[in-house]
Amino acid sequence: MAKIQMTTPLVEMDGDEMTRILWKMIKDELILPFVDLKSEYYDLGLVHRNETDDQVTVDAANATKKYGVAVKCATITPNAARMTEYDLKAMYKSPNGTIRAMLDGTVFRAPIIVKGVDPYVKTWKKPITIARHAYGDVYKASEMKIPGAGKAELVYTGEDGSECRELIHEFKGPGIIQGMHNLDDSIESFAKSCFEYALDLKQDLWFATKDTISKKYDHTFKDIFQEIYDAKYKTRFEEAGISYFYTLIDDAVARVIRSEGGFIWACKNYDGDVMSDMVATAFGSLSMMTSVLVSPHGYYEYEAAHGTVQRHYYKHLNGEKTSTNPIATIFAWSGAFRKRGELDQLPELVAYADALERACIKTIEDGDMTGDLALLSTLENKKTLTSEEFIASIACHLKNELA
Repeated sequence: MAKIQMTTPLVEMDGDEMTRILWKMIKDELILPFVDLKSEYYDLGLVHRNETDDQVTVDAANATKKYGVAVKCATITPNAARMTEYDLKAMYKSPNGTIRAMLDGTVFRAPIIVKGVDPYVKTWKKPITIARHAYGDVYKASEMKIPGAGKAELVYTGEDGSECRELIHEFKGPGIIQGMHNLDDSIESFAKSCFEYALDLKQDLWFATKDTISKKYDHTFKDIFQEIYDAKYKTRFEEAGISYFYTLIDDAVARVIRSEGGFIWACKNYDGDVMSDMVATAFGSLSMMTSVLVSPHGYYEYEAAHGTVQRHYYKHLNGEKTSTNPIATIFAWSGAFRKRGELDQLPELVAYADALERACIKTIEDGDMTGDLALLSTLENKKTLTSEEFIASIACHLKNELA
């Protein structure tokens, strides 16, 4: 079989720990035998990020702006323990946060549905897509430890030298403070991306914040969404037979649990981080979740929504076999190939991406699965495979699909 040709490279961002091991397996077994892969490679593993003072993350984001489509492996955001483990020069910020800030746009996450893996929430019959704002909030926050008694203020200094001040707290002893920000332009991009995505999917759009408590920060999000909806999207939504709905984040959680799914739930950055994990787990597994950053500037970055699977990595280093679910990482590759094929008008590349996803789903529905899915599946003929065996089974199904 002749390999499928590409014309424009993908930006390939390698990652850390067990997902890095899976990344190579996926390329060797599911991609390179079928596709003449063209990619511009960036190593976002923590060792290399440390060697480059994290410049490699910035370079990868700039390459995504150049080529338009990227695929990313899961990466480590270091804490104090990781500082010691990897002998880091600094406690680097989230690479996802850096890339999202540079590309702007919205992260859309949706569960991958397979027969035999039923949602924990019994009312859910259709996928719930989380639309997560991709800029600011705690991911771009400045933090400070307060050593003792004193006054902390927010201070804004205008270009003309004028100042505005807002008291944060009169400290009587030690404490902590955090300063968050966002940009009207980014919130507008977030809103437009959500409205356009809802029209593409023909699904209702929900948006939720806590504007009753955060009367300026969260209320600004609410106001911008409503202004853009009223000015540009209200008529189009009505014509499409879908609706836009705003509520408080706690009310949204209650409504989501009682719903049957089938809608898009737009959240601020941190809310989306938490709620996408909740939705993924309730549908079955964090490893069964697609994730794509869609920028209004025409950039797309596909990634796995889960972490680096540290526990399995340590087993792997000890020579033990693991049964690690690679589906989200495979779907990141397939999503990137599909978008690259659409942009470059390469129907064979789009067909390959579709076949790869069908092969994954058929493998699981035929009973071959990793340990996490075997614990959840109601299929009678299920068989737990190692990571290598599972990917090999997908490869067999993929050959059949392509044939």
